[in-house]
Amino acid sequence: MSKVVYEGWMVRYGRRKIGRSFIHMRYFVLENRLLAYYKRKPQVNQVPIKTLLIDGNCRVEDRGLKTQHGHMVYVLSVYNKKEKYNRITMAAFNIQEALIWKEKIESVIDQHQDSQTTNGNKYVSFEYKSGMDNGRNASSSDHESQFSAQEDEDDAPPKTLLRRTTIGNGPPDSILDWTQEFDTELSNQNANNQAFSRKHWRLLQCQNGLRIFEELLEVDYLPRSCSRAMKAVGVVEASCEEIFGLVMSMDGTRFEWDCSFQYGSLVEEVDGHMAIIYHRLQLDWFTMFVWPRDLCYVRYWRRNDDGSYVVLFRSREHENCGPQPGYVRAHVESGGFNISPLKSRNGKPRTQVQHLMQIDLKGWGVNCISSFQQHCLLQMLNSVAGLREWFAQTDERGAPPRIPVMVNMASASAPLKKTQKTDELSVPLVASLDQMNAASRNSLLMDEYSDEDEEQMLEAEQEAYPTKSDYDVKRTALEEPVERIDLSCFSGNLRRDDRDNSRDCWRISDGNNFSVRSKHFCYNKTKIPAGKHLMDLVAVDWFKDTKRIDHVARRQGCAAHVASEKGLFSLVFNVQVPGSTHYSMVFYFVTRELVPGSLLQRFVDGDDEFRNSRLKLIPSVPKGSWIVRQSVGSTPCLLGKAVDCNYIRGPKYLEVDIDIGSSTVANGVLGLVIGVIKTLVVDMAFLVQANTTDELPERLIGAVRVSHIELSSAIFPKLEVDTS
Repeated sequence: MSKVVYEGWMVRYGRRKIGRSFIHMRYFVLENRLLAYYKRKPQVNQVPIKTLLIDGNCRVEDRGLKTQHGHMVYVLSVYNKKEKYNRITMAAFNIQEALIWKEKIESVIDQHQDSQTTNGNKYVSFEYKSGMDNGRNASSSDHESQFSAQEDEDDAPPKTLLRRTTIGNGPPDSILDWTQEFDTELSNQNANNQAFSRKHWRLLQCQNGLRIFEELLEVDYLPRSCSRAMKAVGVVEASCEEIFGLVMSMDGTRFEWDCSFQYGSLVEEVDGHMAIIYHRLQLDWFTMFVWPRDLCYVRYWRRNDDGSYVVLFRSREHENCGPQPGYVRAHVESGGFNISPLKSRNGKPRTQVQHLMQIDLKGWGVNCISSFQQHCLLQMLNSVAGLREWFAQTDERGAPPRIPVMVNMASASAPLKKTQKTDELSVPLVASLDQMNAASRNSLLMDEYSDEDEEQMLEAEQEAYPTKSDYDVKRTALEEPVERIDLSCFSGNLRRDDRDNSRDCWRISDGNNFSVRSKHFCYNKTKIPAGKHLMDLVAVDWFKDTKRIDHVARRQGCAAHVASEKGLFSLVFNVQVPGSTHYSMVFYFVTRELVPGSLLQRFVDGDDEFRNSRLKLIPSVPKGSWIVRQSVGSTPCLLGKAVDCNYIRGPKYLEVDIDIGSSTVANGVLGLVIGVIKTLVVDMAFLVQANTTDELPERLIGAVRVSHIELSSAIFPKLEVDTS
């Protein structure tokens, strides 16, 4: 009877021959010595897409973290050393799952090696224990030092070696590893090593449950403006993997635990363990007089034998990340996190987190105000307390921690030649956060290497198992229209303004601010950033009247009429706000045509029952009082089940009149919002809910941000007589 060692969904990792990265979920099964993957969960006697027989010559190669389709995935490559092209490359969305697979496969390798040794064969599938190579942290992917030296190991005498669990090579020479203790003799040989021998610390203070230490060593090769190294030490009730996932992220979750974080983006992915990061700091020291700081640094990470994680920082110049207007470029001499497991208590995991920083904030404030740098440094170190409280106050730890992809800054610095249209204007490296987000939506996917057998296998797989339905192909065509819509002919009475601090206006909200159901939501309930919109938001009207305003698309000269005259299709959302004066905010979304058979086309041409069961709104209040943000929330809402929706189908448009006043709960929330509306920034995303695998992943119809709306700016509309 065969025995299944481990199975589950993983990412099938590779690339197409045209060079663009792709990602597919596949079901992998490790059964006895056979590793196989299937397009879906296998049935009885189903033939796998590909298999690999595990023996003593097999290796599990760590390829680290790679950027793929809105996430960072952890990549493993299983291959046979004797057969160069016989390999399977797989990836996981979280490091726990990848480590389980690595452990299971290596246990099979070990068992086969033991059995072969008993039979007289001499397989040596182990690697040297970390630390044997003159103190260097080796890696299962370290071909130069550990692996290449063992090419002829079958002819060598048997050795008793221990399998090493360290993941990641030693850091590059430019990054000083402050987590390593150097002995006295070694530290005396080199001033740099001596400077980062962390044996001489004093307790500076205790703050927010953290111990704050300051280094006692003085060094003369650093400028006077560079601070002494300081570190915060605290205990967090979470696993090392969960904390590592948060520390590596640069998405919106970081705002919830790092009070010094304003923005972060990926400049360059060097390899699976090292990347160049751009990081803006949010420092609260006299912000009216002191310019904000930003950083460009190399970030390196590894996992040690004991299950701890090390993340190291050091500033580095990069051609795609020059000085930014309005920011002072600070310099990180050394920094990072050391995340080490502790014994659990009361059944809860416990982890010690050390956060070290040695930084030169530059600028006049450092020299003129002695306490400026220390105050800012303590604010940055306080993120350890933020981590502790985040895990103490959230239940999200039950979900596998993700490491979202960060905005690719290179695409903002030099617009991509392949995707740049002739009517696009050149932009500076980083003019604003919105321009970064806009550039990221058009950035190309990272090309990833793979072996020839991977590409040949993919071609065969595509012939036997088509990976795209007709609907998927048509939807791709819709995502990348041949000809862009000219938006200059559309207008509404509420102006568009893409600046950050503008008021009484609207702008398009980045789709990646919203999470929607992924392709595999039916299997694992995962969500992904929404990405590009299906339709273009071309205009917004802000109306008022003494009665409820219905069927606004009949108004002559409105955006829906203009679109119809140009042969375009419009989807109009009329959000009706009741009161002594009735208000309506109207959003006009336009596309060239509806894709036949698509979910959007079925929604437009379906009956009201189908529409009510599928029309979804995702709200968000990025700026506003705490009580308003809590009342509105960010939970997706099926509009047709929460409030009354009236659908009006015209020749070239569908209007949805959304009566907020029809719901007691919505009316109560509206009472809070309407009184402070000019202090709010509100995001809204409209989409059609996908319920089946054929409809997934979900796509936004469109998203809008309205900022600091003035009630007095609403106008009385001139509507034609409604003959419908």
